[in-house]
Amino acid sequence: MSVISATEPPHVAHRDNHTHRDVNGGWLRPAVFGAMDGLVSNLALMAGVAGGAVSQQTIVITGLSGLAAGAFSMAAGEYTSVASQRELVLAELEVERRELRKHPKDELLELAALYESRGVEPELAREVARQLSLDPERALEVHAREELGVDPDDLPSPLTAAVSSFGAFALGALLPVLPYLLGASVLWPAVLLSLVGLFGCGAVVARVTARSWWFSGLRQLALGGAAAGVTYALGTLFGTAIG
Repeated sequence: MSVISATEPPHVAHRDNHTHRDVNGGWLRPAVFGAMDGLVSNLALMAGVAGGAVSQQTIVITGLSGLAAGAFSMAAGEYTSVASQRELVLAELEVERRELRKHPKDELLELAALYESRGVEPELAREVARQLSLDPERALEVHAREELGVDPDDLPSPLTAAVSSFGAFALGALLPVLPYLLGASVLWPAVLLSLVGLFGCGAVVARVTARSWWFSGLRQLALGGAAAGVTYALGTLFGTAIG
């Protein structure tokens, strides 16, 4: 049986192909969610208003108002959510830092026991825990990863989440309004452009997931189209009833 040395360089194929994308970044989720939400919610809002047989000016004002209100709401919500999560993690890190300072031996034994539970031999587990505990900051990082499941040096940024969410929502919400701003007087160009945008967003998202581009695109198109169809029907119903 061959012995693998820890100092042996990795195989070229493994080194070139075994790379991972950043799955902990604070921008991807709010950006994707914002773009989809902007497209679907503003398209549905405008379709509902258009179903009530209102003027072109009313539809445009509704779309622009939905864009502004939704973008600011998304940004504020993302900032508050991520900031609260970050503050909670920092508070827990401070608890761990205090425990490492007051009870270093107990924390060392706790870390060794954790490695033992994962199959490391007891003596080796204690030695690894001892070496990792020599540097307080490294010890804090290891305990944070193992106990809290977070990286102290890679916490999400509230500002990044808010800005990406705001921009993505505004961009998505602009698509249904754009045909009207360019002179359209009926709803179908806005619906067509929005559905194309939904399919495109779904296809782009598939590049960072395991789904095929056409499945992801069709899924987003179907969901957005259904939302617009339902709100248009409700708008028509309410408009007829009120009229």
